[in-house]
Amino acid sequence: MPDELLRPTIGAGVDMSVRPWRLMSQTYVAFFGGVIASTLIAFLNARRLGVDAAKQRLILGVGAIGLIVVIAAFAVLNTDGDLGSGMRVGIRVVAVVCCLIQLRIQRPMDRAFQLRGTDYGSLWGTGFGVTVAGAVAEALILLLVMVVL
Repeated sequence: MPDELLRPTIGAGVDMSVRPWRLMSQTYVAFFGGVIASTLIAFLNARRLGVDAAKQRLILGVGAIGLIVVIAAFAVLNTDGDLGSGMRVGIRVVAVVCCLIQLRIQRPMDRAFQLRGTDYGSLWGTGFGVTVAGAVAEALILLLVMVVL
């Protein structure tokens, strides 16, 4: 039986054929797609990196809190029924802040991945699709809030 110190830990229990995405590329998804898109990409990337389940739930929790903040700010500040430029900027700020917190959670396992010397996967296709879907979902949620109020 090999010594415990010689057992590989990077990649243990992780599908190494699916490469994770660069952390900072996720900020583009957050800026253009919103909190929902950012959270989905961060969660998928955390799974690719092998982040433990508790931290994956933390990523989802940060996204849920961010979405609640966006909805609450929209409900309180949107008195004229228009999604003005100030509101859009605020929504993007919340999404990017949530994304940065989610990146911080992923960072230790990303560093372990970097030690392997393997290239990252491309976020172009998935990122574009999730960005569009997340932006549409967030817009529909805000439209629903506007109708209810």
